Amino acid sequence: MEYDQNNVFAKILRGDLPCDKVYEDDFALAFRDINPQAPVHVLVIPKGPYVSIDEFSADATADEQAGLMRAIGATARELGLTGGGYRVLANKGRDAHQEVMHLHFHIFAGRPLGPMLEDGALPPGTNYRRS
Repeated sequence: MEYDQNNVFAKILRGDLPCDKVYEDDFALAFRDINPQAPVHVLVIPKGPYVSIDEFSADATADEQAGLMRAIGATARELGLTGGGYRVLANKGRDAHQEVMHLHFHIFAGRPLGPMLEDGALPPGTNYRRS
């Protein structure tokens, strides 16, 4: 998928739209979600024009990749989340309900988040052993 320079995150990165910034460095920007799904809901985005994690992992420089991972950890520390826990989530594509076609990671925290799947079960045919 081609990157849209007019998506909402590109506009935030350019300064065309405001955000409630939590963290920023040379590689990433973290800001509070405008429609939070948990008491703490922050988005961490790379500053480069990447749509998805598969594209980012194939095309981003090693510095960009390391910088984004450091930014996620730094944001969690900045928010004081390391003691109680938090969830990091990235969606890819329409089937996963990616709403903005700019790679972004959600950090959720502030309450027990429950299982990732509604009933806590894995999809049929999944060969994953729980430990």
